This record gives sequence, structure tokens and C-alpha cells, in this order.
Amino acid sequence: MAGNGETSESAVLLAEYAQIKDEQRARIGFRDNLLYVTLAAVTALTAVALQTKRPPLLLALPVVCIVLGWTYLVNDEKISAIGRYVRTELAGQLATKVDAGSPLFGWETFHRSDAKRVSRKVTQTIVDLTAFFLTPASALIAFWCSGGDSALLTTASALEAVMLVGLGIQFLRYAER
Repeated sequence: MAGNGETSESAVLLAEYAQIKDEQRARIGFRDNLLYVTLAAVTALTAVALQTKRPPLLLALPVVCIVLGWTYLVNDEKISAIGRYVRTELAGQLATKVDAGSPLFGWETFHRSDAKRVSRKVTQTIVDLTAFFLTPASALIAFWCSGGDSALLTTASALEAVMLVGLGIQFLRYAER
């Protein structure tokens, strides 16, 4: 009887693994598409601002990048959390049920031991900061240099700058992991 219980528990753990990996795949696709959406939004907003010669339109860029950047960062964290959960919790639970002689879900650990992992993480952080911090910061600088005289828009731009710095810090803090 104990064998059937362990088999049933193993089946539940394997089903959880399948479910959580499906969620991870979906989040990866969504996260990666956010970069394309950001690029399209930056291009469209910049083109409209330049064609209409209305620099205040550039203030839409930081808002868009903050929202998309935060969404990107949250999804990226969940993707990593899923991998961490599989490595640290699920693999151990299943290993005890099936009496595995070697670690389960080896890919979850193996791909993290690549010698080029650190350089990829640094490069990805640079790409993320360029898309979600430097580009909207450039829009703010362009707005400020345009001589906008509206106190309301200047205040809004200062608030956007503070929010951008906060987002940039979050990207850097997360990149340390």
C-alpha cells in the first residue's frame, strides 16, 4: 500500500512540475514580448513627438517604460522564482518519493553553471536598463532641453525621473541575484 501512496504523491509532484513549467514558459514569452512592445511604443511616441514638434509628448515615454519595465521585472522575478522552487523544493520532494540516486530536473541546475552565465546576465541587465531606463531618461532630458515652460509638466517630468531612478535601482538589485 505504501508504494501506491508514494506513486500517487510522485504523480502529484510531477503534475505540479508540469504545471509550473507551463507557467514559466508562458511568463518567459510574455516577458520577452514586453521588450518588443517597449521598442514599438518608444518608436511611435518619438515619431509623433518629432513630427508634431511637441516635446511635451515625450513625457508619455517614461510612463510607458515604467509600466512596461515594472511588468517585465515582475515577470522575470517570477520566472526565476519558479526555477528556484523547482531546484530547491520540488526536486527534493520528488527525489525522496522515487528514491532517486541522482538529482532530479538536472537542467534546472546545469544551465546555471555555464561559464558565460555572468556575462549574459550583465549584458541582459544593460539591455534592460537601456530599454526601460536610459531611453525614457533621454526623453526627459530632451523635454527639459526643449525649454518647456509649464510648471505642471516640469513637475510631472521630475516625478517621472524619480520613478525611473526607482525602477533602475530595482533592475540593478534584481540583477545581483
